Amino acid sequence: MLAAVMSSTAPVLHSSPTDGYVPSQPIMQARQEFADHALGVFIHWGIYSMFGQGEWYLNYGISADEYAKAAAAFYPANFNADEWVKAIKDAGAKYICFTTRHHDGFSMFATKQSPYNIVDATPFKRDVLKELADACAREGIKLHLYYSHIDWTRPDYPSGRTGLETGRDPKLRDWPAYYRFMNAQLTELLTDYGPIGAVWFDGLWDHDSDSVPFDWQLSGQYEMIHRLQPSCLIGNNHHQTPFPGEDIQIFERDLPGENTAGLSGQAISRLPLETCQTMNGMWGYKIKDQDYKDTRTLIHYLIGAAGRGANLLLNVGPQPDGSIPAAALARFKEMGEWLRANGETVYGTVSAGIDPQPWGAVTRKGDKIYVHVLTPQNSEIYLPLDCRIKSATAFAGGEKVPFTRTPGGIVLTLPQLPADNVDYIITLSTR
Repeated sequence: MLAAVMSSTAPVLHSSPTDGYVPSQPIMQARQEFADHALGVFIHWGIYSMFGQGEWYLNYGISADEYAKAAAAFYPANFNADEWVKAIKDAGAKYICFTTRHHDGFSMFATKQSPYNIVDATPFKRDVLKELADACAREGIKLHLYYSHIDWTRPDYPSGRTGLETGRDPKLRDWPAYYRFMNAQLTELLTDYGPIGAVWFDGLWDHDSDSVPFDWQLSGQYEMIHRLQPSCLIGNNHHQTPFPGEDIQIFERDLPGENTAGLSGQAISRLPLETCQTMNGMWGYKIKDQDYKDTRTLIHYLIGAAGRGANLLLNVGPQPDGSIPAAALARFKEMGEWLRANGETVYGTVSAGIDPQPWGAVTRKGDKIYVHVLTPQNSEIYLPLDCRIKSATAFAGGEKVPFTRTPGGIVLTLPQLPADNVDYIITLSTR
C-alpha cells in the first residue's frame, strides 16, 4: 500500500495495454459475483509484523540483510487458518485478500523461485497460504491474492522512488529477470492453491516520478493470469483509471468519488468497484496503533461503499504470533451481527443512482430501494427518483413511513431516531 500521497501531476504509466481486450464469459460472471459480495477482508501479514511498525518498516533506512534476519525467528505459533476464516465468515465477509508478497520481498507461500519465503527461511516451515486456501474452500469463502509489483530486497528490481536505502546494488538491476521471476511466482500461485478469485496488484506508483514512463509489460502478465485461471479477476492499485485487462477498479482509503487521502482522483469506470480501508490506522501490524474505528463507523463505511456500487475491503494486520488482534475480532463479530439482520440491503445490491448524501446512502435490488439513514440532518429526506413508489416501510419492523410525491421524486418523513442510531433503513417498493 502507498504510505505517502502521490503527486497530482504524476505521469501516466505505460502499461503496454491490449486495446482490444474483451473479457470472457467466465470473467463477466466472476465480475458480477464479485460485485454482489459487498464485504471482503484484507490481510496484511509478513515478517514485518515482528517489528510492530507496519508493513513499510523496511523502507525507513534499514538494511535488507539485517531485516531478513527476522525470518529466522518468525514462528507464528498461534496461526490457525480455520479460526481466521471462520471469524471472517462470521463477520459477513465473502472473500479474503491475502498478501502473498509485499514490498519487503518476503513470500508468504512455498515458492520455488526464492528461498526467501515462510517455508524455507523460517523455523515455522508451514505454507500458510495453502492452509488458508484449504480453509477458504471448506467455508465457501473466495480467496484473492495481493502481489507486489515492487521489491525492496531483490537487486534485479529496477528501483523507483521507494526502498532506496536497503543496500541493493543499482548496477544489478535487470527488469527481464525480475519480470520472469514475478511471472513464475504468479504461475505457482495460480497453479498450486486452487481457484483464485482475483489477483490484487500493488506498486506501479513506485515509478510515477520517472522522467521516461516505465513499461511494466502488464498485458503479457494479465493475459497469462487469465489463461491460467479463466475466472480470475485482476485489480491493480495504481490509482489511475483501469487499464485494459483489469476487471476491478480499486480505490485506496477513499470511497469512489472522494479523494480525502489524495490517492483516488481517478475517474470512476464501469468495472466492479472496491474501496480498501484500514480497521485502525495501519495495514500491517503496528503495536502502538490501537485506534480502531468503532463498529458504527465501519458499518457506515460499508454502506457508503454499497451506495456507490462498491465493495468494502476491510483490512486487518495479524500479530507476529499469527493471531488476529482482539479489537479486530470484536469488530468482526459486531459487523456480522448487523449483516445477519440487514445484509439483504447490502449484498447483491447496486447503486440506486442517487449520490450519497450527508444523511446516508441508497442501494437497490430488483424492485426494492433501500434508504440507509445514518446521520439524519432533519426530519425529512428528499429522494430524486424517476420511478413510482408504491410503499415505504421500516426495514426492521415494517412500520409505514410517511412520504409525499413531488414532480421530481418523493419526500420521506422520518420518525424520531435515537442519538446512537447506526442505520435506520427504509424499504421503498416500486411495484
